[in-house]
Amino acid sequence: MAEMAGMAKAKAVGMAETAASRAGTGGPSDKNKIVEQIVGWALVVVLAMLVTQLGLA
Repeated sequence: MAEMAGMAKAKAVGMAETAASRAGTGGPSDKNKIVEQIVGWALVVVLAMLVTQLGLA
């Protein structure tokens, strides 16, 4: 009985470690941060151009 409780505890700890290692931002990858920054700024520029062309600013 105690052996089963120990196995359940080990499994729960293993699952928590796996979940912690998978936790992230949900983005495509954390390796290419420069690409993510460039795409983000490009979207900001496009949005600013759209706002000015529509006369909203």
